[in-house]
Amino acid sequence: MTEIHETELPGVGVLQEFDTVGGSRVGVLTTRAGRRELLFYDDEDPDSCRAMVHLDPEDGLVLADLLGGTHVVDAAASLQRLEGLAIDWLTVHRSSALAGSTIGDAGVRQGTGASIVAIIRGSSTNAAPGPADRLEVGDVVVAVGTPEAVERLTALVESG
Repeated sequence: MTEIHETELPGVGVLQEFDTVGGSRVGVLTTRAGRRELLFYDDEDPDSCRAMVHLDPEDGLVLADLLGGTHVVDAAASLQRLEGLAIDWLTVHRSSALAGSTIGDAGVRQGTGASIVAIIRGSSTNAAPGPADRLEVGDVVVAVGTPEAVERLTALVESG
């Protein structure tokens, strides 16, 4: 039977990974907010992710059905809830209202109450972005705030 490796990421969610029979490594990151990212790792470097696909809740259910799975109650979100604090990774897509904007011009903190505490672009990370930092398509922003504030920032990142 295939072994699933589970790693709790405090304040973020749960990462579950396994090796396929063919030798590929696949992972699913379930964030505290219930978002899922399907991860495909590089065959040469199993610590490097070569592709990531965002799955909204409906996408996850459809994929589970297609793969012959069953609907299981997801307890990961409640396990990762920190009192009054939420952390999430959000991908800036081409259709995002934030694509091409600076953090300050977009009024992220004032408009949502959440803070962008890091921007991951390719293999580099800006661990303390300021209001003049521009968000580009493909960037992954690390958002921190109350659960409600992070949900507002998620809606802003996903709006178009």
